[in-house]
Amino acid sequence: MPTPEAWTRRTWTARARTAEAAALLMIARLLIAAVALRRWRGSLGAVARQPDAADVMALASLLCRHVERAALRLPMETKCLPRAMALSWMLRRRSIAHAAVFGVRRSGAAPDTDTLHAWIEIAGQPLPAGSNRSWQEVFRLGA
Repeated sequence: MPTPEAWTRRTWTARARTAEAAALLMIARLLIAAVALRRWRGSLGAVARQPDAADVMALASLLCRHVERAALRLPMETKCLPRAMALSWMLRRRSIAHAAVFGVRRSGAAPDTDTLHAWIEIAGQPLPAGSNRSWQEVFRLGA
């Protein structure tokens, strides 16, 4: 059983990651709305030293959950592109190699759904999980 100090530290660390994700989501929304893609696309994706693969995926999945949690707590809708941008920046900050992937809906999809999508991939694994199932990749930034 964890000590109260350890529990408190973990709780505040988790809250800090969610707050970081919320701030990055807001920055991403502003960039998308006001700045041309060519000016900020270089900040997405990263090729960096790669620690143990299991540890990397565990941390990346945890960070992805924090981005999703932050997006649910914001007072406006946050679509896939700002979420992918925020996660990419969080992964870059931690020197985790990844790619930001952009795609279009495969033919035969429901007409009322979005036609564009963005997600993050680490070693071929999409984040959030299953993000690439019904999408055709158009281009990627990073590893």
